[in-house]
Amino acid sequence: MSSMPLPAIRVFESVARLQNFTKAADELNMTQSAVSYQVKLLEEFAGAPLFQRLARGVTLTAKGEVLAPVIRRALGELGDTFRSIREEQNSVLVVSVVHTFASNWLTPRIVDFQTKFPDISVRFDISSHLVNYAAEGIDCGVRSGKGNWPGMTAHPLLSGGFTALASPAYLERNGRPETPADLLNYHLITPDDDWWPVWFRQAGVEGPLVMTKPGVGIDTQQIIGGLALSGGGVALVSPGFFQTEIDSGRLVQLFDICASTGSDYYVIYPETRQISPKVRRFRDWILEQAGHDVQR
Repeated sequence: MSSMPLPAIRVFESVARLQNFTKAADELNMTQSAVSYQVKLLEEFAGAPLFQRLARGVTLTAKGEVLAPVIRRALGELGDTFRSIREEQNSVLVVSVVHTFASNWLTPRIVDFQTKFPDISVRFDISSHLVNYAAEGIDCGVRSGKGNWPGMTAHPLLSGGFTALASPAYLERNGRPETPADLLNYHLITPDDDWWPVWFRQAGVEGPLVMTKPGVGIDTQQIIGGLALSGGGVALVSPGFFQTEIDSGRLVQLFDICASTGSDYYVIYPETRQISPKVRRFRDWILEQAGHDVQR
């Protein structure tokens, strides 16, 4: 046999995965005899048996064990390539992103992406948990963590550090603190936030943290920053989300101290043999927006 029996490749992959000729025949909508014939053709081409026949099914021989992962990768790459071609036109990019990042950082910039790639329609999936990307139809996302999500490729995007901010109106009423320890006598927004002890320790404030004024418990940085803008107290937030307000003077960074728990923001997507064009374009664009060199 001079040429490779290409139809037999798909049959081999199915039999190798299911370890059963009958199940493979059902999956491929073929007769069992047709499956056996295609496997025989491939074995003749290989010059060696690829399966060991058992009473209830089959198992791969040593030669079959060598061939199976190669064929699986090749078929996977073909599938990825065809899917990529289909996605090129009128594709929808679904981005899973946490609320504050979407509203304070990504939304003001996404018009630039849409202008550069008008053929890609972007949809945000606002979520704080690590979604099942394949099951929920998510293409990529932005998450906070240490960059080690199993099965995901992660590129560093923004620092997750946090600092104390307040509005000029609040400081005019209450005075500007001279030392970090002075903040214990100010209205701290969400004073029970786990970030406050981290920030105070890095600022050199030792001993028990006794906060003398009541605060307001809020879940998201967006609302915390909004309350600080309205003069409601001192916020502990990531400055990257409020850079416009800091630059304009609407929020004041009280001390040159930016603490961190070790978590940063990453753009992430499932590990695949070939990244789709729409995900590649979004990855390259968002890394550029964050001031990073494009990482491959």
